[in-house]
Formats: sequence, structure tokens, C-alpha cells
Amino acid sequence: MPPVASPQGNTAIEGDSNVRYGPALTLLASLFFMWGFITVINNTLLPHLRSVFDLNYTQTTLIESVWFIAYFVASIPSAKLIEKIGYQKSLVIGLLVMAAGALGMMLAASIPSYGVTLAMLFVIASGITLLQVAANPYVAVVGRPETASSRLNLVQAMNSAGTMLAPMFGAYLILGRSKGGTATSDVVLTQAERLADAQSVILPYGLVAVVLIVLAVIIGRFPLPAMGSATQRLAPEERAKLSLWKHRNLVFGIPAIFIYLIAEIGVANLFVNFVSQPEIANLTHEKAGQYLTFLWGGMMVGRFLGSAILQKVDAGLVLAAFSVGAFVVMLVTVFTTGPAAMWALILVGLFHSIMFPTIFTLGIKGLGPLTEEGSGLLIMAIAGGALVVVQGWLADAYGLQTSFLLTAACELYVLFYALWGSKTSADPA
Repeated sequence: MPPVASPQGNTAIEGDSNVRYGPALTLLASLFFMWGFITVINNTLLPHLRSVFDLNYTQTTLIESVWFIAYFVASIPSAKLIEKIGYQKSLVIGLLVMAAGALGMMLAASIPSYGVTLAMLFVIASGITLLQVAANPYVAVVGRPETASSRLNLVQAMNSAGTMLAPMFGAYLILGRSKGGTATSDVVLTQAERLADAQSVILPYGLVAVVLIVLAVIIGRFPLPAMGSATQRLAPEERAKLSLWKHRNLVFGIPAIFIYLIAEIGVANLFVNFVSQPEIANLTHEKAGQYLTFLWGGMMVGRFLGSAILQKVDAGLVLAAFSVGAFVVMLVTVFTTGPAAMWALILVGLFHSIMFPTIFTLGIKGLGPLTEEGSGLLIMAIAGGALVVVQGWLADAYGLQTSFLLTAACELYVLFYALWGSKTSADPA
């Protein structure tokens, strides 16, 4: 009996009920943890590299821009690679590319070189892009279609766990072992101290490289369940008859990811500056940074909670409810002061939690053999994080607190997508 395609474009494999997805999802959760960990460790690198290379703010922000540019550049090539060699081999290559970038960071620290550092961060981000394009749709499609959003939120919770632990790792092994990381902001480092500080990156990235290589070996040898025939690529003449742009959920899902990333990155980047203001919490940057853990923690808790809710409630309705919650707390952030404004901004992490994985699963719903290409476009939209500069401009022009109205506007687009844009042609309008 051949596989039967579900209405959502997934495949009900013969004997599907006997397939055990738990071990595979557990292993894949480690990938989500690692790329969350490595992404957020950049937040530790920014002040560290600024001190080591005596960078101005433009050069410092270029580090994060390079990271998001990699998503834009590498997403479509990643999708093409997955079409040719499959998901499992692509996961292995993605891990090895990240490991190569981590080893390259050790080289950059030994020289030391700002240019090589930028290049290696681009390499790491390109490897993460390949993992994202491969792992997100794999988790969404393998298993029962009706629980796709629940599965992806569950493994994305491990991504949030990585974002919580990375700052502690970076603070201890990078900032805690460097002169610039332990000195006050007005201390001028000597050339010898800069060289010593640069080399503090060698150990942590060496450890990261080892873990990535071990993961690549394990995944390469692990019997991952097949995705089924409904998502496999077609012959060129058959592919020419299909169009991604006929799928409303994908067409509106790409800007939904793009716009959501503006909101998420804007909140994370400006959180410390916001809560440090006298009229908000009047904290030092160090103390404000500790509260940032609550923001990321809320995102992790929200994904675990969302995974359970999505087992029973329609994904579009859950996304709509969370976007309304995010919109409300952002209005509280903008129009109140003191602890209320600070905790409102922290709470947005809880409401943002399910947005990316849920938008992603809704975006690839029903794509079938176009899943790889659609996934590539959705991951490419992560480049929206680079437009956080727009909120920076608003903060300079109208005030930091007022700039969070942009975040509130982003939540409204997510609400639009949840209620209408995410509908497929098979769904009622």
C-alpha cells in the first residue's frame, strides 16, 4: 500500500503508528539547543570584541549584521542542498560547517584578526542556517500532522534553554577570563592585554567545536525516520507545474517571520538599556542583564506550555491569543513607567515563545514536495532581525520607550497572519 498524503501535505506512512519518533526528536532537540546556545553567545562576544579590537559602535554592530546576512545568503542554497542529498546528510554537513567556523574562531583569536572573526561568524551562521532549513521542516513533517506545531514548539524550547545557558558560559569562559571583561569601562587595555584577551576565546570555541563534531557523528549514524513521499522533490517537468506563490500561508508567512524577528531582536537588544533608565527600574547594566534571563526563561517556559496547548487547540487560534497578549504587554511597556513597564517587557518573552515555530509550521502546511523550498524562504526571512536598526533610529528620534510601538505593530501583523494569512486553500477563508 503506497503512502497516503494528508490534507496538510504530510504523509501517513504505512505502519506510522508503530514508528517511534521520540528518540529522533530527542536527538534533534540537541541541535536546537546548540544553535540557540551559539547564537546567544554572540551577545557575550560583542562587548569582548569591542574591547579586544577597540571597535566603534558601527564596527561592533556589523558583527550582528553579518550573522543575519548569513541567513539571507545561505537559506536558498541550503534548500537546494537538502533537495540533492536529503535531510540527514544536510544536518551532518551543517554541524561540520559550524564546527569549522568554531575552529576558525580559534584561529582568529590566535592572530588576532577582526576580519577573520567576521568571516568565521558568517561560516557558523551559515551552518546554523542549513540546520534550520533542514531540522525545522523535518520536526514539523515527521509524525502526526495535527501535532506539528506542538512538536516544533517542544524542540524549540530546547533552543531557548540554550539561549539561557549561553550567557553564563560566555561570562565565565570569555568575559571572566579576560582583562576587558573584568575591568571597569574606563580602563584602557595595553596591546599585550588585548592579545591575552583575544586568546580567551580559544578554549570555549574549542569545546563548542568538539561537541558539534560529536553530534555530527551521532546524527550521521542515527536511523532517522523517513519523511515519506509527500514531501520528496519532483522531477523538473513536474516541479514546473507547481508554484510556491499559490500557497497563501507561505506568502504571508514569509513576512510574518521577517516582522516577528524585528520584534524579538529589538526587545532583546534594547532590554538592558530600557530597564536601566531612571524612570523604569534605575538599574546598572550588570543588574539589568540579570533580568534579561527572565525574558529568555519566559520564552522557554512558553514553548513548553505552548507545546502542551497545541496538542489540543488549533495552532492559528493559539498564535492569535499569544499575539494579542504580546500586543497588550507592549502597550503597557510604552505607556507606563517603573516596575510595571519592566515586567511587561519581560512578559513579552512568554508571548513571543510560540511565534516562530508556530508561524513556521503554518507556513509550510500543505507544501508537500515544495517543503524544502518553502522552508528555505521562511528561514531566509530570519534576516528581518537585521532591521532592528529601524527601532534604533526610532529610539534616537522619539525616545527608547516610544520605539517599542514598532514592536506592538509587529504583533498586530502576527495576529493578522494567525487569523487569516495562515489559511491554506483547503481551509475556509
